[in-house]
Amino acid sequence: MKEFIIAGIGELLWDMLPTGKQLGGAPCNFVYHAQRLGAKGITVSAVGEDASGKEIRETLQKKGLSTAYIQQNSYPTSTVDIVLDDKGVPNYIIHEEVAWDFIEYTDAVDEMIAEADAVCFGSLAQRNSISRLAIKAALGRCKPECLKIFDINLRQHYYSKEEIESSLQVSNILKLNEDELPVVCDLLKIEGTDHLEQLRALIAKYHLKLIAYTLGANGSYLVSSQEDSFMPTPKVEVKDTVGAGDAFTAAMTVGLLQNKSLKEIHRNAVELSAFVCTQNGAMPE
Repeated sequence: MKEFIIAGIGELLWDMLPTGKQLGGAPCNFVYHAQRLGAKGITVSAVGEDASGKEIRETLQKKGLSTAYIQQNSYPTSTVDIVLDDKGVPNYIIHEEVAWDFIEYTDAVDEMIAEADAVCFGSLAQRNSISRLAIKAALGRCKPECLKIFDINLRQHYYSKEEIESSLQVSNILKLNEDELPVVCDLLKIEGTDHLEQLRALIAKYHLKLIAYTLGANGSYLVSSQEDSFMPTPKVEVKDTVGAGDAFTAAMTVGLLQNKSLKEIHRNAVELSAFVCTQNGAMPE
């Protein structure tokens, strides 16, 4: 079977959980799970020239992940303070002016992205113009058949109508959750009497191949212009939900590249996501 090249570009950080710090950042979580599923996973990000950044690189290497595209700069390595509610759902406090706000689009990144089979990005790392330009340059370099996944991940106030719209225009897959859909529909003036109508309107307006729509404990949908799939969320003992969505996206991406049926893709994504919820942190062994 072909080894697919799957890249994630954006934030890379320490999640400061009540149980201790864990390596995190949605693109890196995504890449970790894609590699565990047999792909060649590549994270494009930046860390500081500090002990925290060195530790991130060492942790990535221990997990078998490439550090070839982890840049270093003079800004501090990112940490995110996480407070879990009684259902294990995280609230994030994200600090500004950190290393991943200043990702550069290098020749090495350009060469790698040109060969990538899938690239995942979000809204958070686009809060600074430097990283935003790097992300948009990468998406412009992708080969035509590349899956360009906008895993929206709205955090705090770090998004705008313009950024979301421009990201959708260069994507072919969108992932969002039940809290994010109303925000997106309001910003982009998307009409619809229910969420499925709204999702189909987004697909039509932005020529998307697929939308993944997650509802936490209440299930999830995969919706394309031809078909849709709903699956309930398995009942598991939740430790925390950090990274569960990234695992879902990774399994979905690998399944799409393997040309599996929508139902099989969805089932695999739901099962991996549920497993991650039973573990501490986003990258369980």
